[in-house]
Amino acid sequence: MMVASLERRWTVDDVSVYLGVPVKTLYKWRCHGYGPEAVRIGKHLRYDPDEVVAWFNAQKSAS
Repeated sequence: MMVASLERRWTVDDVSVYLGVPVKTLYKWRCHGYGPEAVRIGKHLRYDPDEVVAWFNAQKSAS
């Protein structure tokens, strides 16, 4: 049985602060298929914090 995490999902603003990039950049990245994966909930984007951190760490090791 799969148990859902009750941890709060991050908003675009949360990810912007964490990564230190403007919100507009996150939207551009999404249009180009780059950046951490987001899920659309209605008109809102939500990010899994663990996936954002993993994506960031992958960028560090890729450079």
